[in-house]
Amino acid sequence: MSSITWKTRAETSADIETIREVTRQAFGRQFEVDFLDALRADPVAWLDGLSYVATVDDRLVAHALLTRCHVGDTPVLSLGPVAVLPAYQRKGAGGAAVRAVLDTARARGERSVVVLGHAEYYPRFGFRQATAFGIRHPEFDGPNLMALSLTGDVLPRGELRYPVTT
Repeated sequence: MSSITWKTRAETSADIETIREVTRQAFGRQFEVDFLDALRADPVAWLDGLSYVATVDDRLVAHALLTRCHVGDTPVLSLGPVAVLPAYQRKGAGGAAVRAVLDTARARGERSVVVLGHAEYYPRFGFRQATAFGIRHPEFDGPNLMALSLTGDVLPRGELRYPVTT
């Protein structure tokens, strides 16, 4: 466990360019930056207040966000790419940002979250394979499609539609 004390907070408009740079450095390519910009521009997917950053010494070093998607007709959240500056990876920055955004979603009454990500990483937050709950996506079925109930309720079943733009 890291001895660094992470501060987390919702992103502000002043953070956007820094988030882009953190994302660019974390992934080493422009695709994820463009993807975040597309989510931010989508009026259905983007949810104000569900994009969090982790800072150390007031320096933004990690970013995690939740956006709207659907399982069947049920609205759920999707965890977007979690970006951490390379020097802070595997030190708890990403985990701090993820926990903060999940706690905020839970406090807002959101019920469930899906994520396309690393199966070995997300179980730390309570995520399990989505297909075990009946959540499917034609392109993403398998161990890297994960799901989490924020409320302890049964997860919805059906096909994942993400992002929803209609």
